[in-house]
Amino acid sequence: MAAPVSADRFIQALLDEGLEVVEVGNWRERNRNHKGPWGPVHGVMLHHTVTKGTTRTVGICRDGYAALPGPLCHGVIAKDGRVHLVGYGRTNHAGLGDDDVLEAVIAEKRLPADDESNTDGNRHFYGFECENLGDGDDPWPAAQLLAIERAAAAVCRLHGWDAPSVIGHKEWQPGKIDPRGFEMDDMRARIHGRLVDNEPVPPKKPTPQPKPPVRPAFPGRSAFGPGKSNASILLLGQQLVRKGYGSHYKVGPSKKWGEADRLNVAAFQRAHASLRGDADGYPGPLTWQLLFS
Repeated sequence: MAAPVSADRFIQALLDEGLEVVEVGNWRERNRNHKGPWGPVHGVMLHHTVTKGTTRTVGICRDGYAALPGPLCHGVIAKDGRVHLVGYGRTNHAGLGDDDVLEAVIAEKRLPADDESNTDGNRHFYGFECENLGDGDDPWPAAQLLAIERAAAAVCRLHGWDAPSVIGHKEWQPGKIDPRGFEMDDMRARIHGRLVDNEPVPPKKPTPQPKPPVRPAFPGRSAFGPGKSNASILLLGQQLVRKGYGSHYKVGPSKKWGEADRLNVAAFQRAHASLRGDADGYPGPLTWQLLFS
């Protein structure tokens, strides 16, 4: 019987294994514990995401979607080898699987075929989602495979487990194919080698998630309109272009208010339900807030 370790011990183990870790928001408090217990834990489960693009992948794994609320794992292992922590506790990653497989994981024996879905895996496994389309063609970079090896080994060290405690989703739940693109036996061999060699790795500091840009203060309605010329008008125009609402500019925005500014602002307002009732092309506080969010 193994109780889950604290979030602080979990992240420290990843760092001690030489991983670059990105802390995503309040990951320590994001979980599905209200749906059932987390623990005792018996192993590590690996998945592929069927997504492309790290930012999008991390967002999906953190928030989930309507049919499967997030977080969808504890960590997302990106193509570049960084591990993005998105949740800690019970997460929606494993689903129902085979009790015979769980018994084999606990005993660290050869896995039987997974032919039943009768056991809650979200309760018993740490989960890592790995950024990959899972189509058999999307490559697995060496940095990513090394990070998978290190992440799984880090958790195994915490609990005194060996590589047989690491399984793929496809070995747990009938019908699943993930992770596709590398063999789990090969990955377990890598993990076992790392655990046996016990090679020292210089720790790295966590990489904080970039802070959102600071929204410029609204200069007031009087800053905009015919005859006006100031830096706020240029800032407004530049942001409209960034947001995809600069089609009425012929040569680009400037400090001088023009009809193109009004038309572009009106287009932005019509595209946002909360602004449609006042889509006159002149920015107010709400238009400014939404435009710079």
